[in-house]
Amino acid sequence: MIPASLLFLCTQNSCRSQMAEGFARQFAPAEVFIASAGMEPSTVHPLAIETMSQFGVDISGHISKSIREFGSRNFDLIITLCDNARQKCPIMPGSPTVVHWNLEDPATGGGSREEIRERFKQGATVIRQLCYDLFNRGYFYSLVQNKKNTDNILNALPQGIIGHDLNRKIFLFSSEAERITGYVQNEVLGRDCHQIFDNNLCGENCAFFDDKGRMPETHCSYDTTYKTKNGSFKEITMTVIPLRNERQETTGVLASLVDRTVLKHSHRRTEEPFRFGDIIGQDHKMQLIYDLIEDLSDSDVPVIISGESGTGKEIIAHAIHAASGRRDKVFVPVNCGALPEGTLESELFGHVKGAFTGAMRDKKGRFELAHTGTLFLDEVGELTLPMQVKLLRVLQHGTFEPVGGEKTVTVDVRVISATNRNLKDMVAKGTFREDLYYRLAVIPIDAPPLRHKKNDIPLLANEFLARVNRETRRNFSFSAEAMKTLVEYAWPGNVRQLQNAIQYATIKSRKEQVLLPNHFPHEVANAAAQLGQPGADGAFAHASRPGRKPKLNAAAVELALAKSGGNKAKAARMLGVGRATLYNFMNEHNGTLEDSHV
Repeated sequence: MIPASLLFLCTQNSCRSQMAEGFARQFAPAEVFIASAGMEPSTVHPLAIETMSQFGVDISGHISKSIREFGSRNFDLIITLCDNARQKCPIMPGSPTVVHWNLEDPATGGGSREEIRERFKQGATVIRQLCYDLFNRGYFYSLVQNKKNTDNILNALPQGIIGHDLNRKIFLFSSEAERITGYVQNEVLGRDCHQIFDNNLCGENCAFFDDKGRMPETHCSYDTTYKTKNGSFKEITMTVIPLRNERQETTGVLASLVDRTVLKHSHRRTEEPFRFGDIIGQDHKMQLIYDLIEDLSDSDVPVIISGESGTGKEIIAHAIHAASGRRDKVFVPVNCGALPEGTLESELFGHVKGAFTGAMRDKKGRFELAHTGTLFLDEVGELTLPMQVKLLRVLQHGTFEPVGGEKTVTVDVRVISATNRNLKDMVAKGTFREDLYYRLAVIPIDAPPLRHKKNDIPLLANEFLARVNRETRRNFSFSAEAMKTLVEYAWPGNVRQLQNAIQYATIKSRKEQVLLPNHFPHEVANAAAQLGQPGADGAFAHASRPGRKPKLNAAAVELALAKSGGNKAKAARMLGVGRATLYNFMNEHNGTLEDSHV
């Protein structure tokens, strides 16, 4: 016999269910757990004890129990012994099979004590025979096996199955529901689903959010986002149907959960492969960043984003936060390079009243404001060594003291940092702490410059122009020459410069709806005019007058170097100057040109 459990249930748990429990213990295998309970428990009837002793069964030590005492117990079979118990029997955890034995209460009705005693004896005889048949004729095994088979079917389904009654008490929780939510069955059975699931599983679609319950007449389906036990997020399609008893009264709900998280990520790749949140880019370098952000969704490890100014490092940080388990918490940015050291310390860690001149009140710092959320430290390479020491302590221990304060503050903050400087070089030079670098750079992300992902320029340009059109209610568009100008320019200021150039062009164009190259800022239009179009030999035709030495500028040199793959001799031919002229120009502008070309 497989391990199983049985509950006998009647109104008071005073005689019928107590006698049934006693007889069942006689006939059941040792591995079967047997109990009895009442809807409104009383005390064990003395004549029940007396009668059972005549059958050789001692129930004198039995105590009348309430069904509520078994609220989280997972029974395989429940047998009700009266109509009241049958009608009022709650849906128990595990959704056990319920069988009804309609037995008269021997304690009710008139008559002498001997007549009542005889009714107890007759009732005990009937219950004994029923219990004998239950275990010796195979009924109990069949009922339990049927319950096990049903459980196996539910656990084999690709959907998670959850059931709860009208009081939101969970009675059914399948294996897939465990996988999706992160909770195991023993943690949730018999408990209020709103107390178990963070922000409730159904979201704003919950029919029981205000304890009143407004069940739909038929099934309903909707998509929702659920925060699992470990803090990650699942995209779920949920279908809810009402459960009804034999009288067509609603007794609870059954919900199926389908995890669409992976599928939705696949849809992003096929339907919006060039966008991740507010990030736009189709270049393979951007696709790798998208993949890494998804991989980080279940983790709180520190991330450092490196890249030139204007490459969208803060937008990437926002995307990491939005994909993480902290996305419903705050995102707090701070620019470490925009504030002097004294002010920065107060900004990060706060201060107490009177800590310095002008500290008129206590003030929380960014770390404390970001508690349970994400703190974005931009331009972290600008921190002084003393500030680096203080930041390292917070990262190591999660504690700090406000400026002028003695009380230690403890915070739970995920740190994302960004820099346009080479921190490894700074570590080598001793201007950036090595231990802090490795604390910040657990996961490094490189934001590529715009000149290294030119196939993203049309995407970004059209997105920025669409925003301008929405804001101004105009209908600007790019001419073919304008778009070519944008694609061929080197963009030393990266995406930010591109956006500014487009805004500039829409203003300069005045009433013209089609943007032309001459509408762009001088450095963009001038670089395009200077480089012109490549000839048959790959050299550029120049707009300057014949015989006049072309004037070099950083943007034109960057573009030529990019087109030549860093070959300076070829770049010089494109620019129409000698190699010595180009070398002299690059030496004079060392630091402003792309490192790999210098």
